[in-house]
Amino acid sequence: METKPVIVSLSANLFNFLILVLFLFAASPSCADLSFNFYAVSCPAAEFMVKNTVRSASSDDPTIPGKLLRLLFHDCFVEGCDASVMIQGNGTERSDPANASLGGFSVIDSAKRVLEVFCPGTVSCADILALAARDAVEITGGPALQIPTGRRDGRVSESANVRPNIVDTSFTMKEMIKIFSSKGLSLEDLVTLSGAHTIGSAHCSAFSDRFQEDSKGKFTLVDTSLDTTYADELMKKCPADASPSITVDNDPQTSFVFDNHYYRNLLAHKGLFQSDSVLLDDNRTRNPVEGFANDQESFFRSWGQSFVKLTSIGVKTGEEGEIRQTCSVTNG
Repeated sequence: METKPVIVSLSANLFNFLILVLFLFAASPSCADLSFNFYAVSCPAAEFMVKNTVRSASSDDPTIPGKLLRLLFHDCFVEGCDASVMIQGNGTERSDPANASLGGFSVIDSAKRVLEVFCPGTVSCADILALAARDAVEITGGPALQIPTGRRDGRVSESANVRPNIVDTSFTMKEMIKIFSSKGLSLEDLVTLSGAHTIGSAHCSAFSDRFQEDSKGKFTLVDTSLDTTYADELMKKCPADASPSITVDNDPQTSFVFDNHYYRNLLAHKGLFQSDSVLLDDNRTRNPVEGFANDQESFFRSWGQSFVKLTSIGVKTGEEGEIRQTCSVTNG
């Protein structure tokens, strides 16, 4: 009760100043953890600027959302969500052949340039990438999410770290569980986050292991878990002599819509990758696959929880890392 007269007696300007100091302290990069509205004071329009950039790029190129979502996975699974995949140069993550088909870099770079104009040295490339992937999901019909921010950009990006840390499309369930578990992600997270394949596309080489080339130079189906009609369609789009540039939609029905059709495709034995089909074949994951196929809202709820976990893998905060001036190079 004795403190009330002191607060009341403060001038309006002084009181507002103290409130501002408190907000600045709460939003300070020295904060040990991620927090919601991290840029509320330092760059209030940050999330709007990122979303606007993603929306504009996606309207010009509808493949952008899928590329941004995939880019996030490849970033977070290697060195954590620190935009290390953005760094260019020999021997970097980005230079590894496993990342050769990644896209969406220009969208992140574009958002960064805008933010550097209005809020120089404030918003990390890691946060831009996480926000852009989140927005990509919403823009394509998925759930609108709030995610915490405050990530710092990493300074380490090595090609040798890529292969041991990312999921290959030919992986078995055991191999996928091992990778996901090492990132603090559960079996439910694995099933949920695999739903990212409801948008995006893949090069023919990503699922060529499901076919075998015969003596006449033609593919034949060797993976009996795949629907034969769907397999025939894939072989027509991706013959043995197909150009490396040819791509196939992950979801043949609603390729640009974030929905639960991915799980419906699995039930119809039309999962594009071997790593998709094993979700239906394994007793531990079949039930959630069936649940998500029958209830899109259930998938969306689970997606919100798992996506936040994904974007929190190995984050750097406080004094760790840096805030890059340009996403493709460290500050030096």
